[in-house]
Amino acid sequence: MNVLLWGALPYVAFALLVAGIVWRHRYDRFGWTTRSSQIYESKLLNIASPVFHYGVLFVLAGHLLGLFVPASWTDAVGVTSHTYHLLSLYGGTLAGLLALAGIALLVHRRRTRAPVFRATTANDKAMYLVLVTALVLGMWAKLAHSTPATGYAYRDTIAPWARSFFRLSPDVPLMSGVPVLYQIHAVVGMVLIALVPYTRLIHMFAAPVQYLFRPYIVYRSRDEGQLAERGARRGW
Repeated sequence: MNVLLWGALPYVAFALLVAGIVWRHRYDRFGWTTRSSQIYESKLLNIASPVFHYGVLFVLAGHLLGLFVPASWTDAVGVTSHTYHLLSLYGGTLAGLLALAGIALLVHRRRTRAPVFRATTANDKAMYLVLVTALVLGMWAKLAHSTPATGYAYRDTIAPWARSFFRLSPDVPLMSGVPVLYQIHAVVGMVLIALVPYTRLIHMFAAPVQYLFRPYIVYRSRDEGQLAERGARRGW
């Protein structure tokens, strides 16, 4: 079971992620969307969507920092282990609460606005369930094994295990002594990664980065004097 969960499942999840992205891009490019329901209701969405997205971005940044930046690197720039622990504890909890608050508002909107609720699919419900489960388990594991003074040293076990994937030699024994809540959180996280391309979460891979580099759009104002001389044309 250890080999299956900590040696094989990560590669299965990654393979499903890549295969799903390629499949969606090739055969469902026009479905590569969030299926926005803003046309049905926008007031609550304008609050819930930024709250959720900022929360998730902070959660993702925290995971990338904790898993893929070794402790020796943060020590080298002057961030002590205790400072990092406090940042992880309070910053991670705040980010998780922010993401959960956004999801709660989005779900409330979907449940109370009839047109939005009718546009909600079983796929959306499953995605919300897995996403909320991953967030709750992560916060639960962190708070259950942490105090302001100390906490579980996941950078000595889970983080090296995660980085070992890229060496194509997963260090399975590192996960054998990890607390159960962290283990369950890791499994649900891998399931979420595998589901991303097959849900509306696929839109995270379609960020409009080219918008930052596109040419400016030039707008020219009309010359009212010339317009008066030749007369205005009839429109549609």
